[in-house]
Formats: sequence, structure tokens, C-alpha cells
Amino acid sequence: MIDQIQKHIEEAQNFTASSMQDIEDFRIKFLGKKGILNALFVEFKTVPNEDKKAYGQAINELKKTAQDKVNELKDSLKQSPSSSSKSEDSTRPGDPFEVGGRHPISLVKNKIIDIFSRIGFTLSEGPEIEDDWHNFTALNLPEHHPARDMQDTFFIQTNPDILLRTHTSSVQVRYMENNTPPIRTISPGRVYRNEAISARSHCFFHQIEGLYIDKNVSFADLRQTLQYFTTELFGKSKIRLRPSYFPFTEPSAEVDVYWGLETETDYKMTKGTGWLEIMGCGMVDPNVLSNCGIDPEEYSGFAFGMGIDRIALLLHQINDIRLLSENDIRFLEQFKSTL
Repeated sequence: MIDQIQKHIEEAQNFTASSMQDIEDFRIKFLGKKGILNALFVEFKTVPNEDKKAYGQAINELKKTAQDKVNELKDSLKQSPSSSSKSEDSTRPGDPFEVGGRHPISLVKNKIIDIFSRIGFTLSEGPEIEDDWHNFTALNLPEHHPARDMQDTFFIQTNPDILLRTHTSSVQVRYMENNTPPIRTISPGRVYRNEAISARSHCFFHQIEGLYIDKNVSFADLRQTLQYFTTELFGKSKIRLRPSYFPFTEPSAEVDVYWGLETETDYKMTKGTGWLEIMGCGMVDPNVLSNCGIDPEEYSGFAFGMGIDRIALLLHQINDIRLLSENDIRFLEQFKSTL
């Protein structure tokens, strides 16, 4: 039996090829699923125990010889000029080079970062796997607080203290713990919530949140900042702030931008009102400042947050949020020409 393997080794060593097809046929004969090596491995079970070592070494030698021969022949054919290449027209245009493009989420995120960087906001990032303190408790959401039910959370390994962050406010907590005012930062990132997946919602999405803390910061400063942002991003200068509730800000508000009612799409997006909700905001609650080691008697601040996915849907007129994460090349190719 080993003599038969030696014959196969000699055959592999002496093999020559004039085309890639010859090499492929050789590879299938020796290394394919129904090839010589596979059959020899099957026969290995019937080999007497005293012969198994020699038999195994012979098989391994055959496998190495066949693989080395395939690699050697492929390299030699690639390096040698083919007769067909000599007859090719050198003036013929080459194949088109596929140009990539940025994802719509990245496009919108970078644009938002650029807008806020012009007025002094720095970039801060943090972990997606968080602890309870940074995601909830430090943000004025102690244990058993009813507002925790607003965010269905993914916990890690059934540990109630470790979770996938539900917002990027946790990054702001970390930033406040490690920096002293004045603070002016934005925190983009991916967040997770245990929600049903549909055309309008997903179990993970992207947020960008802003934080400004200094002496004598007022609600008027917040409104002026948001006015600047909406004008730069949407080209819409008319906004309104509606009273709302967030545990980590007081007072809190929802921000609407007047989108208009010029087209049928405008009517659908705004439900016939012309107004479109884009973010939440408010003055940072003094308890949050205290939890992060900042004196609320000396400093005040504001915070705001928005969904990047939602903004991308608006700006690019995308009707299904699932398209942003399905990696459909037909969808993504539409953004190649967008900087």
C-alpha cells in the first residue's frame, strides 16, 4: 500500500502543465473531495496499527508534494507571457475601476460633527458595553426608577450591572468624570434597545449627543445652538421647542423643525403639519452634575441628542431604516457620488 503511495508521489513530482485548466484537473485528481488523498485517508482506518505511522507519513508527503506542485505551476504560468497576451490590443481601454463610497450613516454623522466643530465642540467616544452607573444611575435614573422602562435594555450574561448602552449619554458621564468645565463635546456612536424591528425602528441604531457645561449657561444658549445647527444641516431656520420629559435634563424639550408642505413627500413625513421632530434637549439636571463631580452651584449646562439614522432617512428620502444595515450593494451604490 505504501508502495502505491510512492508511485503517486512520483507522478505528482513529474507532472507538468501548459494551462491553468491542467493544473486544476491535477488538483482535483489529488486534492479534491473525491481525489486520491481522500481515498487514502479513508483506507487509513483499515491499516494495521504497526503500519499506521509509516502510512500516515507517506500520505502527508503526498499531500505536500501535490500542493507544492500546484503552487509551483501556478506561479510559473503567471510569470510566463502567454501567446494570447501578445495579440491583445494595448490601446484598448482597461476595465473600469470600482469606486467605493461612504455609507449614508457616515455621511450624516460626519456632516453633523463638522457643523458642531465649527463652534468649538470636541469629539468624545466611549464603550458600547456599559455598566449601570454610567448608563442609568449617574443620569438621574436610580434603580427601580420608572423611566428605565422607557428603554428596553440588552443585559450581558444575565448580569444586571453590565449592558449594551441604550444611549450615548453614558459617554458624556465618562467625559464629565474625567474633565473639568468648561466642557463642550459631542458623542456619536451605536446604541442598542430591545425593540421590534420594522421599517421605522431597529434594535440598534446610531445617536449623536451634545453637552455644554460652563458658568451661566442658559436655555437661550441652547436654543441658539440648535437654531444654528438646523439651519446648517437642513437649510431650515424655523424651529420650535415643545415641553417634554427626560430624567437627566430639567427643563426638557422636543425640537421640531418646520419642513414645509411643498410636496406630497412633505405631507407624508410631517403628517400634514409641516413640522418634523428631530431631537430632544434640555438643561442638565443638577443631580447629574453632582453625580459626575461638578458643582451645580457654580456650573450649569445643556444637552441634546438625536438619532443619526433618523436624520439620514430624512436627508436621503429613505423609507425603510432596515436598508441602512442590510449591506445591499444596490442601495449603497447610490451614495458613491456623495462626499
